[in-house]
Amino acid sequence: MTDDARWMADAVALGEEARGTTAPGANVGCVIVREGALAGSGMTQPGGRPHAEAVALEAAGDRAAGATIYTTLEPCAHESQRGPACADLLVAARPARVVSALRDPDPRTDGSGFDRLKAAGIAVDVGVGAEAAERSLAGFLTRTRLGRPYVTLKLALSIDGKIALPSGESKWITGVEARHHVHLERARADMILVGRGTYNADAPALDVRLPGLEHRSPRRALLTRGTPVEGWTILSSPEGIYDLHDVNDLLVEGGSGAASAFLTADLVDRLLIYRAPLLIGEGKSSVGYIGLTALADAHQRWTFAESRGLGMDRLEVYERTR
Repeated sequence: MTDDARWMADAVALGEEARGTTAPGANVGCVIVREGALAGSGMTQPGGRPHAEAVALEAAGDRAAGATIYTTLEPCAHESQRGPACADLLVAARPARVVSALRDPDPRTDGSGFDRLKAAGIAVDVGVGAEAAERSLAGFLTRTRLGRPYVTLKLALSIDGKIALPSGESKWITGVEARHHVHLERARADMILVGRGTYNADAPALDVRLPGLEHRSPRRALLTRGTPVEGWTILSSPEGIYDLHDVNDLLVEGGSGAASAFLTADLVDRLLIYRAPLLIGEGKSSVGYIGLTALADAHQRWTFAESRGLGMDRLEVYERTR
């Protein structure tokens, strides 16, 4: 791994730590390196300000001059009542070089941050660590490009694709390690959604129950055309996510009706499949009809991203091919 790749990986890790806390702003990570040593680092703060670059520059102080600055997203170029443009802060700090993973699709920046740095004589490199940064910033990027949150659908299944016994019993298909991972995914989401059937059957809390992360419990949403529930955001259809202007990452947890509705609307960007080594046979399927009329239409829609063991279970991650 090159030095650029290594330091950018650290910046991505910082940005990932901020995911779920910065919407509608981006969860950016920033690392400042001088003479091969870490001079400062930062991530976007809860609520979206200060930005990662501002935090890292404050930590580095005078050591930012002549340094290389790694940031997962192009430094912003627009003024805000909540803080100065990061491109201007970087120009004032006088680094030798800025390395960014991605260009910012926000039209208020979209290349002008880089232009401002270059005009000040600062070398700019773009694209290092782009794939990892794109995944980490998927919520912000999707909302900026498509006007909606990035949607992750979580399914806990038996080997034969069932989510419950015929009676509806489903606790617990997966083991402790898999359930802990689900809570980590909750901590990275801005909002978590279930269908009315799941709400009525389970009255789920949908909170984060990992030590030290309890405060990261996301807001709750309910997919229903029925009576609203106090404390829950109500969506009458999956297309209602286009009105969630302050949500970057939406986690859909259940049940079969909600999963089918989002898949039919083609509004799922990532699948998390927690597969347990169980055979249920007759039982409740994970999804129902999702609008496919020919098998050929099912091919090349999903790309395998990763797989890992979680205790006795296995996590499979798939991303929508668009």
